[in-house]
Amino acid sequence: MADIQNGDSCSSSPLELFERVTAQGEKVRSLKAGKASTEEIDAAVKLLLSLKVTYKTATGQDYKAGSPPVDFSPVSNNGPITTQDEDFVDPWTVQTSNAKGVDYDKLIVRFGSSKIDKELINRIERVTGKTPHRFLRRGIFFSHRDMNQILDAYENKKPFYLYTGRGPSSEAMHVGHLIPFIFTKWLQEIFNVPLVIQLTDDEKYLWKDLTIERAYEYAIENAKDIIACGFDINKTFIFSDLDYLGMSSGYYKNVVKVQKHVTFNQVKGIFGFTDSDCIGKISFPAIQAAPSFSSSFPQIFKDKKDIQCLIPCAIDQDPYFRMTRDVAPRIGYLKPALLHSVFFPALQGAQTKMSASDPNTSIFLTDTPKQIKTKINKHAFSGGKDTIEEHRKYGGNCEVDVSYMYLTFFLEDDDKLEQMKQAYTSGALLTGELKKVLIETLQPLIAAHQQRRKQITDEMVKQFMTPRKLAFDF
Repeated sequence: MADIQNGDSCSSSPLELFERVTAQGEKVRSLKAGKASTEEIDAAVKLLLSLKVTYKTATGQDYKAGSPPVDFSPVSNNGPITTQDEDFVDPWTVQTSNAKGVDYDKLIVRFGSSKIDKELINRIERVTGKTPHRFLRRGIFFSHRDMNQILDAYENKKPFYLYTGRGPSSEAMHVGHLIPFIFTKWLQEIFNVPLVIQLTDDEKYLWKDLTIERAYEYAIENAKDIIACGFDINKTFIFSDLDYLGMSSGYYKNVVKVQKHVTFNQVKGIFGFTDSDCIGKISFPAIQAAPSFSSSFPQIFKDKKDIQCLIPCAIDQDPYFRMTRDVAPRIGYLKPALLHSVFFPALQGAQTKMSASDPNTSIFLTDTPKQIKTKINKHAFSGGKDTIEEHRKYGGNCEVDVSYMYLTFFLEDDDKLEQMKQAYTSGALLTGELKKVLIETLQPLIAAHQQRRKQITDEMVKQFMTPRKLAFDF
């Protein structure tokens, strides 16, 4: 990471200053973790303190990690996070007018998170002794909050746990829904830590035209797909909000603590709720926040309240956890750390996320090999030229080609991916040939998932979803 110079701080906006302080703080932590020289660390700390003074002068408030200036971080349906009025990002809607997709560098600045840079990836590899996951190598997980704290804890043999989730809005999941679970499974394996997976069937009942019974049915069906990803039953607890909230006093107590410390005005500012929204929506963010605290799971962590949480999720979920991180110190808990992923594009292009309600935008986990082939050939947006002659002459554009984008998620071989990028960009590889590679990559992947899912019985789901002690002693 380049040194942050102080010379132009006076002309920077409060948000830019906030991002500079955040980045410099990350650098200081990295230098200390890497056992840099005393002189280098002292110089970095001196610059950090100077930036904090400048920030306070510009905003009238002390710098607070994870809490950008409030006027610069609203997330709502009426005034969502946008990047130069091009991108619309909130927990329910993601839209962009750019065929390349959302501008994630600008989103990092808006959200006040930190970029996952080469230095952090190298540290993960050094600490774990494992090759970084392709999602890290390729920038699919691109942003974080306090990941260095998690690595510090791991190096010092302090425990932490993983928390991720799924909003069960349909019976069938699509390949985009697998991304956080593929990565979370890898994290669990390399760090050997407990994992809790929240199924927000209550949220889907509140937001969608679903009965409570149907929302719960979707949760159970989605749990089967999640289990089919290969999670270890001895290290993983999956729970439905509709079930677990009534079982766990620890969970409900934490929900109430969060509710008490977030005002209606704050939740309106964060999520864009209006006076006509039902009170269930207004109170729901506390339910998604509570699993960030270990005392919500006494069967796993006993009475431990100081075990930090790491949350892998898509960046549209960050507003929930910005709120959580703001509340945590006020109720005596550690702030959760986060790893943010990019959005998985629709077949029609990166302008929107895939939709579980529109079968033509998605490759579903229930699709047959023939359906996969047809969808990709018919609907996958191409970055190629209109004719073979033009394509051979000018080449294709991998930045907007959906088949190439999908391969960055699912093709493990870095060298092969780079070769295809060069061939497609030069015009040597045609769109149809690129689509063929994607079809041949996804068909066996989804067939294998379907085969594993067939082995998941209702009894196995019940075991995963039963509150119990896991294979860890706390």
